[in-house]
Amino acid sequence: MKKVIVIGSSGSGKSTFSRKLSERLNIPVYHLDQLFWKPNWVMSTEYEKITIQNSILEKNEWIIDGNYSGILEDRLQLADTVIFLNLSRRICYYRVFKRFFKNIGKTRIDMGEDCKEKISFTLLKFIWNYPKQRKPFLLNKLDKIKENKNIIILSSTKEINNFKYL
Repeated sequence: MKKVIVIGSSGSGKSTFSRKLSERLNIPVYHLDQLFWKPNWVMSTEYEKITIQNSILEKNEWIIDGNYSGILEDRLQLADTVIFLNLSRRICYYRVFKRFFKNIGKTRIDMGEDCKEKISFTLLKFIWNYPKQRKPFLLNKLDKIKENKNIIILSSTKEINNFKYL
């Protein structure tokens, strides 16, 4: 594992998992939320996102945490390993609210500068719709590359905690 992407619903624990994996493998981690969100929740343009992502992809080793399916294809092509955190809505909601209360008035370490923790209707709707809208899209993408990539789907907190590289 030298080029790893970690995907999953908001609240699935992508950033925490990626940080732990980075420490264990001694490979730098890049949180797309941290890189794409500008101060006060202003999203980078598509061009900026592609430029930022390309600067990471040209490196020899990386762990990239985040979905951003509009620019996922290049990550999928260059990754040797894809880890999909496939957790239930209930767990994702719990973690999002836990994260919110833990970080009220603060910016998380894996988030863009001056993006203070918040919960929005858009975020809650995204988590609710993820199993029916995003998950099938991602599983289809993973099915198409499974012959050439190491695909790991972790579907419970226990599976994540027991993952051999953490």
